[in-house]
Amino acid sequence: MKFFTKFIFSCLLATTLIGCSTVSDSRLEPQTILKFSDIPIPAGLKPLPQTSYSFENAGVRVAVLKYQGRANIDQVINFYKEQMPMYNWNLINIIEYGQRLLNFERENETCIITLQIAGFWNEEALVTISLGPKSQNLAKKAKAAVVK
Repeated sequence: MKFFTKFIFSCLLATTLIGCSTVSDSRLEPQTILKFSDIPIPAGLKPLPQTSYSFENAGVRVAVLKYQGRANIDQVINFYKEQMPMYNWNLINIIEYGQRLLNFERENETCIITLQIAGFWNEEALVTISLGPKSQNLAKKAKAAVVK
């Protein structure tokens, strides 16, 4: 009887350990890149990994990266207006209505930077960087316009 009890206990323990290792493997989450080398982030802003997402494969990048911290929105706008061209991004337009949107593009990508106030006393800024490939139709139209 003692042998049978030890045998059952050993089987249950082995099953539990195997089950735990399987559960931990199934909970793998994709790695999130919280910064790209060609999109600057102002000092003082910290990444929000729980609400950020990025994917990069074969030269195609898609991301929604969020940062928050103490920053003046107007200074952050000026930061991006000055810094993005240094990384070959062209400013397309700025839309200001409540939140502020800065639209940048380059040959194959678009980058939209959204700024909004996040803190109660207007001292916190929430910056969202949305990055993705240009639409193929827009890229073809742009090339056709240059050729003519």
